Amino acid sequence: MMVLDSSAILAFLKGEDGGDGVAPHLENGVVSAANWSEVAQKVMAHGGDWASARAVLVSFGLSIEPTTDADAERAASLWERGSGLSLGDRLCLALADRLATEVLTADRAWGESDRIIQLR
Repeated sequence: MMVLDSSAILAFLKGEDGGDGVAPHLENGVVSAANWSEVAQKVMAHGGDWASARAVLVSFGLSIEPTTDADAERAASLWERGSGLSLGDRLCLALADRLATEVLTADRAWGESDRIIQLR
């Protein structure tokens, strides 16, 4: 299992560099409901067909995990002025903490660690 950040899912949907590395993680992948919303918003904002994109993602077996109050509190504790991490980023990291698993992202602001895997 791996938590997928919205940037990773969008890279897959848009065929961006590194996006092909997302597909193997979709079957056992998990995305927070907050990041799912972000993916939907970005697809729709760029004129994409959300129903089709959603169908593709769901067909892989990607699981959508609710955001809990504990996730919200953990995300708040991760906030640091100037860190470059949005609320969505921090909720994604909080979910990965809760599930004790790695997170896949295309967002370089996150850096790298033993639990943060960069696509590119």
